[in-house]
Amino acid sequence: MDTVINRLSEIDEAANSIMEETNVRKKAFAQEIEKKTAAFDLQLEKETAERISQIRSQMEKEMQEMLDKQKADSEAFLKSLEENYEKSHRMYVERLFDQMTKE
Repeated sequence: MDTVINRLSEIDEAANSIMEETNVRKKAFAQEIEKKTAAFDLQLEKETAERISQIRSQMEKEMQEMLDKQKADSEAFLKSLEENYEKSHRMYVERLFDQMTKE
């Protein structure tokens, strides 16, 4: 009977040893997963920040190009108006004067 009890005790000790080893491995695996997750998050955050910066730069460039085009278009239109005025202002004044004096 003692041998059966001793054998059961040995089996229990072996089982406890296996459970402890399993817990140690489980903790190590959890730490490894946590470390890999943190590294992935950090890399993803870096890539996202870089992409946002690229998009922002591209949008700023496009916006500046649009503003430059609008400015050039406005200046061209204003120049056209001034040239028209310079060429025809005398005629406009005469027409206006004629219309005012006809009444």
